[in-house]
Amino acid sequence: MELFASPVHTALLKTLDAAALRQRVIADNLANVDTPGFKKGVVRFEEELKRALNAPLPLRTTDPRHFPSPVPLEKVSPRVERDYFTSMRADGNNVDVDEQMVNLVVNALFYHALTQIVAGRYASWHYVINGGR
Repeated sequence: MELFASPVHTALLKTLDAAALRQRVIADNLANVDTPGFKKGVVRFEEELKRALNAPLPLRTTDPRHFPSPVPLEKVSPRVERDYFTSMRADGNNVDVDEQMVNLVVNALFYHALTQIVAGRYASWHYVINGGR
């Protein structure tokens, strides 16, 4: 086990990874705004993270008919889903530039806030390790 590992720290790092992936997916969506038939990607992460953080302790299943245990926090990861059910234009493309630009700005601000939180945690650890100096 890592010395400074905690559910909060793990969740922060996984959320940073999800935000970085979301930025790449939004950039891909914008790059393909004029590609006929292109379907936008959407990153799914927060729902699974919330379930993992609010879940009770995992239970042991001894029978395939038992309810499955929730996904442990360490195994939560973002996934990219394609939206095949909508279209913005006659050529089948469903990328809305305005929506993607808003998502880009919101995600960039969110990522910046997360990096500040993680940096603050590391600075606190550094302060403690150095005996308050």
